Amino acid sequence: MKFLANENIPLTSVNYLKSNGYDIIAIGIDNSGVSDEEVMKIAINQRRTILTYDSDYGKLIFEKGHKPDEGVIYFRNQPETPLDTAKSLENLLKNESLDYKNTLTVIDSNSIRQRKY
Repeated sequence: MKFLANENIPLTSVNYLKSNGYDIIAIGIDNSGVSDEEVMKIAINQRRTILTYDSDYGKLIFEKGHKPDEGVIYFRNQPETPLDTAKSLENLLKNESLDYKNTLTVIDSNSIRQRKY
């Protein structure tokens, strides 16, 4: 999987994931200040799964019709440490029964929910 970290994903997590072999780029480094719609376009064009703490992505998908093929992973709870996002993603990816394509995946402290689009 290839990932696109929204600006609200801690760079500590992005750097950790890169150093552990994940293909990830960060909006905050490569395209700082772009709109959420632009983030969607980048993800679609580069076939990347979006990682975000921004709840607006559900609205973009289900109300405005932006549908990145590789999906969106929305972390609902803010991390306690900058590395928590990376650790949460690694734990999520261990669950081989989950499919992220054309799916909004919502992670909170007690559950993982997915909604296909």
